[in-house]
Amino acid sequence: MLPHSIFWSILLLICGYAFWRGRTDERVAAATCLIATLVQMLVVAPTVRRYSGVEVGVLLVDLCVLLVFVWIALQSHRFWPLWVAGLQLTTVFGHLLKAIQLGLLPYAYAGALRFWSYPILLIVAIGTWRSHQRSIESQRSAAT
Repeated sequence: MLPHSIFWSILLLICGYAFWRGRTDERVAAATCLIATLVQMLVVAPTVRRYSGVEVGVLLVDLCVLLVFVWIALQSHRFWPLWVAGLQLTTVFGHLLKAIQLGLLPYAYAGALRFWSYPILLIVAIGTWRSHQRSIESQRSAAT
């Protein structure tokens, strides 16, 4: 996985972009990513035992994020929220995998949980860009 400073840079850049240029869907998704990241820092187990068992606090955060992403997908007229919800569901399945197979290596468990945050952020960025492009096009066509 990438170093924390790179992840935080990507997270803050994409969330800032979504807050600046996005509509409600993009802003809610960005806020969810940001808040979930902050809360997970508070609920993750101490370094010595981290990811050695099911991370219940992280699981609860991931379930809340899944609920928000599914809500966005159900009320949105765009397609990108379906992808984000699906990828978050994959993250939740990582917890299920650890619960089924307690012998799963902590690095594999951590990787299964963290990996999907990068594609989710990329999709939020693309959704924001496309939303902004649509608003520019509608302004141009309204002006003509």
